[in-house]
Amino acid sequence: MQSVVLCRYGEIFLKSGNRKRFEGVLRRNIEAAVADLPGAAVEAPHGRFVVRAPDAAEAAARVERVFGLVSLSTAAVVGADIDEIGAAAVDCARGALAAAAAPATFKIEARRTDKRFPLSSMDIARVVGARVGQATGLPVDVHRPALSVGVEVGTGQAFVYAGSRAAPGGLPVGSSGRALLLLSGGIDSPVAGWLAAKRGLAIDAVYFHSPPYVGEKSRDKVLALGRQLGRWQACRSVTVVPFTETQKRLRDAGPGELAVVLYRRMMMRIADAVGDQLQADALVTGENLGQVASQTVQNLTAIEDAARRVVLRPLVTYDKVETTALARRIGTYETSILPFDDCCSLFVPRHPATAARASDAARAEAKLDVAAEVAAATAAAERIAIA
Repeated sequence: MQSVVLCRYGEIFLKSGNRKRFEGVLRRNIEAAVADLPGAAVEAPHGRFVVRAPDAAEAAARVERVFGLVSLSTAAVVGADIDEIGAAAVDCARGALAAAAAPATFKIEARRTDKRFPLSSMDIARVVGARVGQATGLPVDVHRPALSVGVEVGTGQAFVYAGSRAAPGGLPVGSSGRALLLLSGGIDSPVAGWLAAKRGLAIDAVYFHSPPYVGEKSRDKVLALGRQLGRWQACRSVTVVPFTETQKRLRDAGPGELAVVLYRRMMMRIADAVGDQLQADALVTGENLGQVASQTVQNLTAIEDAARRVVLRPLVTYDKVETTALARRIGTYETSILPFDDCCSLFVPRHPATAARASDAARAEAKLDVAAEVAAATAAAERIAIA
């Protein structure tokens, strides 16, 4: 029997008139995920996507990182015949039992999309369940089964599988527009980018680099985080902006307690300029509320005042435990905790302002040619594609 990856999506079912557009984006993303696998192809039977590839296990490992999918199963493909379906279900159950630590209960979950098939979903479950029970000796438990054997009958074929694995859910990347992520080497910003991608935003990133105070290992660390997000289709490129001289001038321009706000406001302006080049619709940051002393509503308001685009903060209500747990799950945590600083840790006052006003920041910035600073930083930036 041939094995395929049966992919299920959830939220885009609710998109009514826009559903075909969302399905089209999702299909392209699935195709991109398996594009370099020899012989891989993507099909779209009713309400599902099916990936056919000689190496179904590798295809499943790729597809489980595609936003918009809620779950997937490696399934056997058989003819739309109840005897073939029953035999495949027995094989799947035996395979699951061989990998299980102890005997278990089971349940058949049947779905019939081709209504011409002579048995209803309930009848399929009853007939196939009897065969599995007789072959394995497992008792049925329809409420809390240890093993679920799935049967999905379509036109001319059926898919049979044991269990499923979770996918990230959300919306397909690219279905909600583009955004530019202000990416640092910390824990928070990569998670913020991942969450933005989960809501359908195609992400590019910008990183502010301050040599010699921040070394090349810090830059490499951020690029590694970009590549890790790229495995989720959550980062297309990282633009590295030299920020040292601008940061020094900002430090000297205003009161020390405003330094962090001034840095962040200039980052917003430069990010907007980079976003113009990348046709970004929004900016995304890893900022939180109250996680550090400078992250107050007043300071965030003063910082956002400098941006032309909407600023999205996916982590604004998260605590550090929640953010760290998600960083571990998506694979960025171990890189984020490497001991290399970023520019946000430079020239930071001992007692930063906690209730900054945009007008106070603007008075300090008036000592500089802000437009020239933005233009120079943008012109010196280097864009690095994420493979």
